[in-house]
Amino acid sequence: MIRSRIKFTAAFLFTLSLFATTALAGPPLICHAFDIGDAKSLPWISHDWNLTGAESYNVNNLITDTAAILDANPTVLVHMETLRRATLYAQKDPAIAKRLLLALISRANAAANTPAAALANFDAGYLAETFKQYEWINNSASDPAKNFDGYTLIKHAIQLRPNDPQMQFAAALITLDGPAGEHAAYAQNAIAGAKSDPLLARNLFTHFMSPQSETMANMITRNSNVKVAQQ
Repeated sequence: MIRSRIKFTAAFLFTLSLFATTALAGPPLICHAFDIGDAKSLPWISHDWNLTGAESYNVNNLITDTAAILDANPTVLVHMETLRRATLYAQKDPAIAKRLLLALISRANAAANTPAAALANFDAGYLAETFKQYEWINNSASDPAKNFDGYTLIKHAIQLRPNDPQMQFAAALITLDGPAGEHAAYAQNAIAGAKSDPLLARNLFTHFMSPQSETMANMITRNSNVKVAQQ
Protein backbone atom coordinates (compact mmCIF):
# COMPACT_ATOMS: atom_id res chain seq x y z
CA MET A 1 0.00 0.00 0.00
CA ILE A 2 2.76 2.43 0.98
CA ARG A 3 4.76 1.50 -2.11
CA SER A 4 1.72 2.18 -4.31
CA ARG A 5 1.26 5.60 -2.73
CA ILE A 6 4.93 6.42 -3.26
CA LYS A 7 4.69 5.39 -6.92
CA PHE A 8 1.53 7.45 -7.39
CA THR A 9 3.08 10.50 -5.72
CA ALA A 10 6.22 10.21 -7.83
CA ALA A 11 4.19 9.89 -11.02
CA PHE A 12 1.98 12.81 -10.03
CA LEU A 13 4.96 15.07 -9.28
CA PHE A 14 6.61 14.07 -12.55
CA THR A 15 3.45 14.96 -14.45
CA LEU A 16 3.27 18.32 -12.68
CA SER A 17 6.88 18.99 -13.62
CA LEU A 18 6.08 18.33 -17.27
CA PHE A 19 3.19 20.80 -17.18
CA ALA A 20 5.38 23.36 -15.43
CA THR A 21 8.16 22.91 -17.98
CA THR A 22 5.72 23.30 -20.86
CA ALA A 23 4.20 26.42 -19.35
CA LEU A 24 7.51 28.04 -18.51
CA ALA A 25 8.85 27.29 -21.98
CA GLY A 26 6.40 29.49 -23.73
CA PRO A 27 4.67 32.58 -22.29
CA PRO A 28 3.29 33.99 -25.55
CA LEU A 29 4.12 37.67 -25.10
CA ILE A 30 7.79 36.75 -24.83
CA CYS A 31 8.33 33.43 -26.58
CA HIS A 32 6.51 34.13 -29.83
CA ALA A 33 7.92 36.57 -32.38
CA PHE A 34 5.14 38.48 -34.11
CA ASP A 35 5.11 38.98 -37.87
CA ILE A 36 5.34 42.70 -38.66
CA GLY A 37 6.32 42.44 -42.31
CA ASP A 38 8.79 45.14 -43.32
CA ALA A 39 7.83 47.55 -40.56
CA LYS A 40 10.61 49.16 -38.55
CA SER A 41 11.25 47.86 -35.05
CA LEU A 42 14.22 47.49 -32.74
CA PRO A 43 17.15 45.76 -34.48
CA TRP A 44 16.90 42.00 -34.48
CA ILE A 45 19.41 39.45 -35.79
CA SER A 46 18.02 36.28 -34.25
CA HIS A 47 16.03 33.72 -36.22
CA ASP A 48 14.54 32.54 -32.94
CA TRP A 49 12.41 34.28 -30.31
CA ASN A 50 15.32 35.11 -28.01
CA LEU A 51 18.51 37.16 -28.24
CA THR A 52 21.50 35.37 -29.76
CA GLY A 53 24.09 36.90 -27.44
CA ALA A 54 25.85 38.45 -30.44
CA GLU A 55 23.76 41.64 -30.53
CA SER A 56 25.64 44.92 -30.64
CA TYR A 57 22.61 47.08 -29.85
CA ASN A 58 23.34 49.76 -27.28
CA VAL A 59 20.66 49.42 -24.61
CA ASN A 60 21.33 52.97 -23.47
CA ASN A 61 19.29 54.00 -26.52
CA LEU A 62 16.42 51.65 -25.70
CA ILE A 63 13.98 54.15 -24.19
CA THR A 64 14.41 56.76 -26.92
CA ASP A 65 14.38 54.22 -29.76
CA THR A 66 11.35 52.34 -28.42
CA ALA A 67 9.29 55.50 -27.98
CA ALA A 68 10.23 56.72 -31.47
CA ILE A 69 9.11 53.44 -33.08
CA LEU A 70 5.86 53.38 -31.13
CA ASP A 71 5.09 56.99 -32.01
CA ALA A 72 5.80 56.45 -35.72
CA ASN A 73 3.57 53.43 -36.39
CA PRO A 74 -0.04 52.96 -35.20
CA THR A 75 -0.08 49.22 -36.01
CA VAL A 76 -0.65 47.30 -32.77
CA LEU A 77 1.29 44.22 -33.90
CA VAL A 78 4.34 46.42 -34.51
CA HIS A 79 3.94 47.70 -30.95
CA MET A 80 3.63 44.12 -29.62
CA GLU A 81 6.81 42.95 -31.35
CA THR A 82 8.73 46.11 -30.50
CA LEU A 83 7.81 45.80 -26.81
CA ARG A 84 8.73 42.10 -26.86
CA ARG A 85 12.18 42.97 -28.19
CA ALA A 86 12.48 45.88 -25.77
CA THR A 87 11.72 43.53 -22.87
CA LEU A 88 14.50 41.16 -23.93
CA TYR A 89 17.02 43.97 -24.39
CA ALA A 90 16.00 45.60 -21.10
CA GLN A 91 17.02 42.51 -19.14
CA LYS A 92 20.65 43.52 -19.70
CA ASP A 93 20.10 46.44 -17.32
CA PRO A 94 17.33 46.38 -14.65
CA ALA A 95 17.60 50.15 -14.21
CA ILE A 96 16.84 50.69 -17.89
CA ALA A 97 13.94 48.24 -17.68
CA LYS A 98 12.39 50.26 -14.85
CA ARG A 99 13.00 53.56 -16.62
CA LEU A 100 11.41 52.22 -19.80
CA LEU A 101 8.26 51.22 -17.97
CA LEU A 102 8.07 54.55 -16.14
CA ALA A 103 8.60 56.38 -19.45
CA LEU A 104 5.67 54.57 -21.07
CA ILE A 105 3.45 55.15 -18.04
CA SER A 106 4.28 58.87 -18.16
CA ARG A 107 3.61 58.85 -21.91
CA ALA A 108 0.19 57.31 -21.27
CA ASN A 109 -0.63 59.89 -18.59
CA ALA A 110 0.44 62.74 -20.87
CA ALA A 111 -1.74 61.41 -23.71
CA ALA A 112 -4.96 61.46 -21.67
CA ASN A 113 -7.95 62.86 -23.59
CA THR A 114 -5.99 62.97 -26.85
CA PRO A 115 -6.19 60.73 -29.95
CA ALA A 116 -2.93 59.10 -28.83
CA ALA A 117 -4.39 57.88 -25.54
CA ALA A 118 -5.49 54.43 -26.72
CA LEU A 119 -2.10 53.31 -28.01
CA ALA A 120 -0.21 55.02 -25.19
CA ASN A 121 -2.26 53.16 -22.58
CA PHE A 122 -1.90 49.95 -24.54
CA ASP A 123 1.88 50.29 -24.72
CA ALA A 124 2.34 50.88 -20.99
CA GLY A 125 0.00 48.03 -20.08
CA TYR A 126 1.42 45.61 -22.63
CA LEU A 127 5.02 46.27 -21.57
CA ALA A 128 4.07 45.65 -17.93
CA GLU A 129 2.42 42.32 -18.80
CA THR A 130 5.39 41.34 -20.97
CA PHE A 131 7.81 42.12 -18.14
CA LYS A 132 5.74 39.89 -15.85
CA GLN A 133 5.91 36.99 -18.28
CA TYR A 134 9.67 37.37 -18.64
CA GLU A 135 10.20 37.39 -14.88
CA TRP A 136 7.92 34.35 -14.61
CA ILE A 137 10.23 32.45 -16.96
CA ASN A 138 13.24 33.41 -14.87
CA ASN A 139 11.56 33.01 -11.48
CA SER A 140 12.87 36.42 -10.54
CA ALA A 141 11.72 38.87 -7.89
CA SER A 142 13.16 41.88 -9.75
CA ASP A 143 10.14 42.51 -12.00
CA PRO A 144 9.82 46.31 -12.39
CA ALA A 145 6.11 45.81 -13.16
CA LYS A 146 5.42 43.91 -9.94
CA ASN A 147 2.08 45.01 -8.42
CA PHE A 148 1.37 47.14 -11.50
CA ASP A 149 -1.88 46.25 -13.27
CA GLY A 150 -1.06 46.44 -16.96
CA TYR A 151 -4.22 44.62 -17.97
CA THR A 152 -6.41 47.46 -16.67
CA LEU A 153 -4.60 49.88 -18.99
CA ILE A 154 -5.14 47.51 -21.91
CA LYS A 155 -8.86 47.30 -21.17
CA HIS A 156 -8.97 51.10 -21.11
CA ALA A 157 -7.14 51.19 -24.45
CA ILE A 158 -9.73 48.83 -25.95
CA GLN A 159 -12.55 51.06 -24.68
CA LEU A 160 -10.90 53.96 -26.50
CA ARG A 161 -10.19 51.90 -29.65
CA PRO A 162 -12.85 49.16 -29.67
CA ASN A 163 -12.66 48.33 -33.36
CA ASP A 164 -9.00 47.32 -33.51
CA PRO A 165 -8.84 43.50 -33.81
CA GLN A 166 -5.07 43.48 -33.27
CA MET A 167 -5.60 45.00 -29.84
CA GLN A 168 -8.23 42.34 -29.18
CA PHE A 169 -5.66 39.69 -30.17
CA ALA A 170 -3.19 41.10 -27.66
CA ALA A 171 -5.84 41.05 -24.93
CA ALA A 172 -6.76 37.47 -25.83
CA LEU A 173 -3.13 36.41 -25.31
CA ILE A 174 -2.92 38.21 -21.98
CA THR A 175 -6.13 36.58 -20.71
CA LEU A 176 -5.34 32.99 -21.70
CA ASP A 177 -5.61 32.11 -18.00
CA GLY A 178 -8.70 34.26 -17.49
CA PRO A 179 -11.01 35.97 -16.94
CA ALA A 180 -12.65 33.38 -19.19
CA GLY A 181 -15.58 35.50 -20.33
CA GLU A 182 -13.41 38.45 -21.28
CA HIS A 183 -10.92 36.16 -22.99
CA ALA A 184 -13.62 34.52 -25.14
CA ALA A 185 -14.87 37.94 -26.27
CA TYR A 186 -11.37 39.10 -27.18
CA ALA A 187 -10.68 35.90 -29.10
CA GLN A 188 -13.95 36.15 -31.00
CA ASN A 189 -13.31 39.78 -31.95
CA ALA A 190 -9.76 39.03 -33.07
CA ILE A 191 -10.82 36.11 -35.27
CA ALA A 192 -13.67 38.11 -36.79
CA GLY A 193 -11.48 41.15 -37.41
CA ALA A 194 -8.79 39.12 -39.13
CA LYS A 195 -11.10 38.69 -42.13
CA SER A 196 -10.30 42.28 -43.12
CA ASP A 197 -6.80 42.50 -41.60
CA PRO A 198 -4.23 40.46 -43.59
CA LEU A 199 -1.40 41.09 -41.12
CA LEU A 200 -3.46 39.86 -38.20
CA ALA A 201 -4.61 36.85 -40.22
CA ARG A 202 -0.98 35.94 -40.95
CA ASN A 203 -0.16 36.15 -37.26
CA LEU A 204 -3.17 34.10 -36.21
CA PHE A 205 -2.18 31.26 -38.48
CA THR A 206 1.48 31.15 -37.51
CA HIS A 207 2.49 28.34 -35.17
CA PHE A 208 3.47 29.14 -31.62
CA MET A 209 7.26 28.87 -31.39
CA SER A 210 7.62 25.91 -33.79
CA PRO A 211 5.85 24.29 -36.77
CA GLN A 212 4.91 21.34 -34.53
CA SER A 213 2.86 23.47 -32.14
CA GLU A 214 -0.66 24.82 -32.43
CA THR A 215 -1.46 28.00 -34.31
CA MET A 216 -1.98 31.24 -32.46
CA ALA A 217 -5.63 31.14 -33.55
CA ASN A 218 -6.09 27.72 -31.99
CA MET A 219 -4.28 28.86 -28.87
CA ILE A 220 -6.63 31.77 -28.19
CA THR A 221 -9.79 29.82 -29.07
CA ARG A 222 -8.88 26.47 -27.46
CA ASN A 223 -11.28 26.82 -24.53
CA SER A 224 -14.02 28.81 -26.22
CA ASN A 225 -16.78 28.22 -28.71
CA VAL A 226 -15.14 30.38 -31.36
CA LYS A 227 -14.71 28.56 -34.67
CA VAL A 228 -11.53 29.14 -36.64
CA ALA A 229 -11.65 28.85 -40.41
CA GLN A 230 -8.62 26.95 -41.69
CA GLN A 231 -6.37 28.71 -44.19
